[in-house]
Amino acid sequence: MSNGLSRRRFAAGAATIAGLPMVGIVSARGDTPEFEYKLGNDNPMTHPNTVRQGEAIARIFAESKGRLKISHFPNNQLGGDTDMLSQLRSGALEFFSLSGLILSTFVPIASIYGIGYSLPTYKEVWAAMDGDLGALIRRGIDKSGLHAFDKIWDNGFRQITSSTHPIRNPDDLKGFKIRVPVSPLWTSMFEAFGASPASINFSEVYSALQTKIVEGQENPLVNIDTAKLFEVQKYCSMTRHMWDGFFMLGNGRAWRALPPDLQAIVARNFDASAMDQRADYVKANDALRVGLEGKGMVFNDVEPEAFRQTLIKAGFYTKWKEKYGPEAWAVLEQYAGKVG
Repeated sequence: MSNGLSRRRFAAGAATIAGLPMVGIVSARGDTPEFEYKLGNDNPMTHPNTVRQGEAIARIFAESKGRLKISHFPNNQLGGDTDMLSQLRSGALEFFSLSGLILSTFVPIASIYGIGYSLPTYKEVWAAMDGDLGALIRRGIDKSGLHAFDKIWDNGFRQITSSTHPIRNPDDLKGFKIRVPVSPLWTSMFEAFGASPASINFSEVYSALQTKIVEGQENPLVNIDTAKLFEVQKYCSMTRHMWDGFFMLGNGRAWRALPPDLQAIVARNFDASAMDQRADYVKANDALRVGLEGKGMVFNDVEPEAFRQTLIKAGFYTKWKEKYGPEAWAVLEQYAGKVG
């Protein structure tokens, strides 16, 4: 395991977080909080998302002097991604961190940053997501009745793993049974490669791989490690086919119910933890590869241009430019250059 994201590094925080759903956070004065909210995610206890969210929750409670208590439900305790999104929309869940690509089933513009091979490095990613592209997406989210906080959390560049063979070029994806998240963009991209994508929530990925429902999946290295996918996958191909991030989302009604001073405390602390979490990923990436190799995974690097050309020939970029519209596509190209 990597030094950067070792379970030792996160153990103390994860242990604290693990207890929060049962006991919550108790006011030092014994007062009843004015607001009691819940935060859910699909990440394991040792994942940096879970740990950094737990830190934000503790600071929010302290800075609000016990007025706002947020109970934490990581690791799909409240159901899979689609379940929690439904709960967030109904108000049964007040806060939820979710990939924009999955959110796009409800807010279509939310997936635009995930267009294959469009934002190749973190330089372009953070310029876009902290700039006009992120603002465009957040406006779409706010119009949907949800609230999106300013800073998106990192979910890393995604790599393809397999139990059957390494992915060295686009031809290796033909007929490949691959799990993808529940998102039209993911399905469309792997269909363009000639693969056979299956939409499965993250909570079911390990069992789908273990029982050979699918041969492979794609995720950042941190998810491959913390979800122990190396136990059911042999090969990891460094395709870097897209970057993904987690929006910290709030139910609109619950967010507006908080007075301005509590809104400021929540926003400041969620955004601060987002920046801490981004730094975790940067420190971890190289060490994670070494750690996963030590656990038996076989890595190979790929040349991205052949994959990009396959998407061009399949009409992938043309299709999605039409779906998002020329104005939104132009905002993406401010940061990515010509896409497609």
